[in-house]
Amino acid sequence: MNDYWKNIRTTHKTLKTGLKITARHLKAARNSRNPMSPKNENYFDQQNGIMTTQYPKEVIPVPHHGRYKLHNEIDDCIVCDKCAKICPVDCIDIEPIRSPEEFGKTSDGTPKRIYAARFDIDMAKCCFCGLCTTVCPTECLTMTDEYDFSEFDYKEHNFEFGEMTPLEILEKKKAFEEYTAKKEAEKKTKVESSPKSKIPIKPKIGGGPAKPAMKPKISGASASKPKIPIRPRIPKKDDGESNQNLDKD
Repeated sequence: MNDYWKNIRTTHKTLKTGLKITARHLKAARNSRNPMSPKNENYFDQQNGIMTTQYPKEVIPVPHHGRYKLHNEIDDCIVCDKCAKICPVDCIDIEPIRSPEEFGKTSDGTPKRIYAARFDIDMAKCCFCGLCTTVCPTECLTMTDEYDFSEFDYKEHNFEFGEMTPLEILEKKKAFEEYTAKKEAEKKTKVESSPKSKIPIKPKIGGGPAKPAMKPKISGASASKPKIPIRPRIPKKDDGESNQNLDKD
């Protein structure tokens, strides 16, 4: 009977202690914590307040070296195609158009000789490895701090960075084809106008006699081969003669 009342007192005591802790948290939850990065020195100092971030009104700061959405600064792009070649999932699609001459420079002074008719990045395929940003020679391809780019249709994850219109693409292609045809015609004309050079005949080295067609015979002791001795044949005796000899014995 004593154990029964003892268990009731223990239950009442533990329930009271738990309700005190809950009431204290409810009082502190009237205010919310300031959103800050876990790398902040004062991150663990904020022990009270609402822990849940009111997204999208509140956003936790992300690190600058994070791997998130890709962005290409097309004005600094030289369309070298290195990012598309190194991409392990083929999420970068580039259509280059060569220019007959230099048409501009990037921010770091690199000359631009190739137009970007198409520069698409499909972020639905991207594995966020960051290899494309590493090999970019002009550092125009970077990963931004935008991590929320969700869409209802996965096709919306295909981001286009090319700025050329279809008419401009046709004009640039035609200009380069004309330039190539002109170069080929000039090369052909130059080859036809140049005198044909004769192939020089190499003189024979040495004026000795021609080599014999057949190998000459070598005479002398060195050429003689050792003769194989032939053993004489011993005539076989008839059976009659052999028997007579035996009788005489």
